[in-house]
Amino acid sequence: MNENVIIALEIMAKGMAGIFIATLLIVGMVYLLSRIFSASKKSNTDQYNE
Repeated sequence: MNENVIIALEIMAKGMAGIFIATLLIVGMVYLLSRIFSASKKSNTDQYNE
């Protein structure tokens, strides 16, 4: 019984770590994409202002 609980906890920990890492990756990608798009918008407006 005790081994089953430990195995279940390991599986739950791996699942939670996977969700945490996936969330961090998604947030990082969204942050990078927003930086890229805001930089391209700034460069486009600079061209029109000249």
